Amino acid sequence: MAVRFTFRQLEYLVAVGEVGTIAQASLKLNVSSPSISTAINQLEGQFGIQLFVRHHAQGLSLTPGGRRVFKEAQRILADAAALSDIADDVAKRPGGAISVGALTTIAPLLSAKYRKSFEAHYPSARVSLFTGDQVALFSRLARAEIDVAITYDMEIPQDVHFEGMIALRPFVMLHRDHPRARQSEVSLRDIAGEPLVLLDLPLSRDYFLSTFRRIGLVPNITDRTNDLSVARSLVANGFGYSLLNIGTDLDLAPDGQRLAILPISEEVGSVTLGLATKQVGVKSAIVAAFFDHVRAEISAHGLPATKTR
Repeated sequence: MAVRFTFRQLEYLVAVGEVGTIAQASLKLNVSSPSISTAINQLEGQFGIQLFVRHHAQGLSLTPGGRRVFKEAQRILADAAALSDIADDVAKRPGGAISVGALTTIAPLLSAKYRKSFEAHYPSARVSLFTGDQVALFSRLARAEIDVAITYDMEIPQDVHFEGMIALRPFVMLHRDHPRARQSEVSLRDIAGEPLVLLDLPLSRDYFLSTFRRIGLVPNITDRTNDLSVARSLVANGFGYSLLNIGTDLDLAPDGQRLAILPISEEVGSVTLGLATKQVGVKSAIVAAFFDHVRAEISAHGLPATKTR
């Protein structure tokens, strides 16, 4: 059933019921008397009942039915005020639930670390973690299934706000016994003809391939996988080399084989790691606090368990 009244009309009704005259209600609310009188008449017409008895020169008194409506209006306004207080509390105080998504390639390195430090800093916060590729994260943001995404600045939708935190250059991942594994850096020109294990994730694959195109190379792709752990194992077992968006000091593949992860010697560009949210105006207090926390963590400590060039 359609609602037949407004909160403002109820406010005028309650004010008149409390003070007994439209003139005094007008002074209390700082609203003109005709506006209040019109609101009362509208409510009586919409409800089909008489709310007040008009006493000539003596104000108004509630009818029995009007008193029931008056008491219910008081309750509705009190509930609305309580709801507003809850919303203000959520907006202003960092606490409660926050859902954080992270790219599958970086989630193992960053998401749990940031969750732990954020919850330690804000004990009333509860962080839920999700992983996915870039397309999946943006879809989750669009459906309001996550509040924040830890991701790269690759094809950010127009309705998504992205704040960059740190620029990252790609790294090469080699078998530990590769002839170039003990170098300080690796030239893509030297290894472009060797088998490439391509991390085949939406947008990431395009970035990796553009890394080669930028310096006029065409890679020799022999394996594709959308699982970073599989890529690490394939490389560690000698099936080729691979590229990573983020370097890591963790040199063990899941099966225990050793890896070498080295910077690229050529200038091949970079991606920016940061946080993305749906653009809905001002961020809530907990989302703003998460942005500030991650920004401070990166500024003070860099990225956990990662290499820098």
